Amino acid sequence: MEEKSYKEYLEHISTFIFDVDGVLTDGTVTVTSTGELLRTMNIKDGFALKTAIDQGFNVCIISGGSNEGVRIRLSGLGITDIYLGAHNKIEQLNDYFSKKNIKAENVLYMGDDIPDYPVMELIGLPCCPQDAVPEIKGISKYISHKKGGKGAVRDVIEQVLKVQSKWNGNFNAKYD
Repeated sequence: MEEKSYKEYLEHISTFIFDVDGVLTDGTVTVTSTGELLRTMNIKDGFALKTAIDQGFNVCIISGGSNEGVRIRLSGLGITDIYLGAHNKIEQLNDYFSKKNIKAENVLYMGDDIPDYPVMELIGLPCCPQDAVPEIKGISKYISHKKGGKGAVRDVIEQVLKVQSKWNGNFNAKYD
């Protein structure tokens, strides 16, 4: 039996779940003299996240990191389901699924490194940025042509929303 193209999953996606470091950021941190860790996020990813929410999609963040600045940024885009400090991401995934009554086959998850692997095995459309580690690329049904923090999130959201005819209706979203 032939493996389905990732495009065959797009019309059934109702939920996006993203890791933060290496997906919404480029995976680098700047360490200040006081020990604060600074990350950079892409505004185009932010616009796509806000658009997905405005179009009625579930958007969830599950990250091993625990930077409260990340929570503030993502909350500002309208994301309410944010799990930080997640060391066993399956626990947060199961909690989220039961809270929102979500089926795994309707989920797109984008991760980039080994901690994402167990979750990616359980969902309908595992995806990763171009610069993900080989193990994650191996399990992904779609590998973005964009790197983490450089538009990979925008890439997958835009594809899903376009297939579902939900991309064009919202050009006045506040996203910055």
